[in-house]
Amino acid sequence: MDEQVFFKKLNSLCTSTEVFDFVSSLEVMSDTMASGALQRISEVEVDDSGLKNPEGVLENEVFRALCFQFEFKSSKLSNSGLLNALQALTKLRIDPQSTLMASLLSEGEERLGKGQLTVKNLCALGESLLELEGPSCATLEQIVNHMQEKDIEKWSPREMVMVYKMLQVTVREGEQYQDLLNRMNSVTLTIVSQLSPKFTSVILNSLVVLHQTRAVPLVTALCKHSVKHIPYFTGDELVNVLEAFLYFGHREQIFTEALETHVPKSVFTMHPQTVSKVMQYCCRKMILSKPIFDAVAEGFISDADRFTTDQIAEYIIPFGTLNYLPPSASSLFRKLETVLHTRFSHFKPHTLLNLLHSCILIQHYPVNFLPKIFSPYFLQQLQAQPPGLDRIVTSRLTQLFLTVVLECPFYEGPKLLRKYQVKAFLTPHSSLDVHLLKRVKTGLLYLLKKRIYFASEVSTPYFYTVDIEIKLDEEGFVLPAAQCEEVHRRIALCVDGQNRFCVNSHNLLGEEAIKQRHLQLLGYEVVQIPFFEIESLQNCRKMAEYLHKKIFPHTYELSC
Repeated sequence: MDEQVFFKKLNSLCTSTEVFDFVSSLEVMSDTMASGALQRISEVEVDDSGLKNPEGVLENEVFRALCFQFEFKSSKLSNSGLLNALQALTKLRIDPQSTLMASLLSEGEERLGKGQLTVKNLCALGESLLELEGPSCATLEQIVNHMQEKDIEKWSPREMVMVYKMLQVTVREGEQYQDLLNRMNSVTLTIVSQLSPKFTSVILNSLVVLHQTRAVPLVTALCKHSVKHIPYFTGDELVNVLEAFLYFGHREQIFTEALETHVPKSVFTMHPQTVSKVMQYCCRKMILSKPIFDAVAEGFISDADRFTTDQIAEYIIPFGTLNYLPPSASSLFRKLETVLHTRFSHFKPHTLLNLLHSCILIQHYPVNFLPKIFSPYFLQQLQAQPPGLDRIVTSRLTQLFLTVVLECPFYEGPKLLRKYQVKAFLTPHSSLDVHLLKRVKTGLLYLLKKRIYFASEVSTPYFYTVDIEIKLDEEGFVLPAAQCEEVHRRIALCVDGQNRFCVNSHNLLGEEAIKQRHLQLLGYEVVQIPFFEIESLQNCRKMAEYLHKKIFPHTYELSC
């Protein structure tokens, strides 16, 4: 039978039984056709969990006869027949120590050493070795060395992907194979539009593993190309893509919009780890996507009992970080409390602290669990595990304690010992925008005439730093900032730069929202000066007029 006719018929068959019947009806078959039959069997009989019907395949007489031919005639096989058979038998989980596999591998490696293999052959051998022997296989380096001598521009997308995968496990030194990688990165850039979802994901993952931070044009093109594949990525593939976005610091509005379409429709069927990675991506990029967050909240309420403790934290923490309560918030936090009661001891100490801290940012108070958090035993556990009791950890402990004091007066459990309290909170996401602060100070100087009437970056006894503080006496006169007597009112100006808000949003981040809430509870009059209200003000006079209306909406006088 003509090979073209054979393969057309073969690819129409859907079970191993059909393949065996078809093969047994042929009188003569080339080794390429025989290896093609094995490949088709591997395609229809192997899924994510392995071989579906081991006995029906491995004990079949036709299958055994094919294997016999490959085992004892390996030296007479064509390169394609040899290596396609090796690939198929690898997928069928044939024992790597068997004489059949040893014979095929030995013959493949001998031909490699003689330089007889084409690019396609090299990739087929590499794929089998990766599957059979893993990263420790020394032969992979030989294959890569041979690939360096080939014309990269003639490689197919599949071959390009295979070489990236081999490089992932063979590169051990920083610059090893970097010249090859540079050439591959340049050629891959020209074929990005041809890449399938799987190939897109694999290449992005390889660029992360291989630290290709200089391949910016390729990374950018792959990230944009990935947008159209979002509905078609498997869970693992989407995780790889999201990790690449995070590693390379990339963000695409159209990518977020595609996620907003996909996640709400698929959240109940997506693997929890994939959803966790979507939430991590949104959280790290400060993207408040209400469609995604609302859908994830519903997914948590429905399925949280089957999540790992890390996944539970990864689902919930972004709600606090980005200061967002979904419509189902009451059910969401009821479910969280139930899960915590059931599995409290299963959480790693730092994961638990981060989870409970995120809850207080959005005014959900885990008072039932705080006695354990403030206990000496739990604090010792925190100290014993990385990162220990560093400043971020102690800041979160202190903020939990302050929240209890200010917002949960009914709490009567243990308090946080003073030795674990910080003097000032560390706010990694909400640092002060120095340029914006300077503009506001210039406007205040124009308004109040003298610099003595306000202070900037003022430390308080309550762990917070006030961006700008103005003091008033009982009659509403502005007092010198250094004066401590007769202070009747304190105004805290919160100069909120872009970094204190979610991306493309006027929604304050959780750590800034809790600061402003606590300053009010501590007796300050909080006046928010957000960047989007003052970025269009062109001069000092306009800034002073704006500040006058914000700080003294009725009137003001200076104490001279």
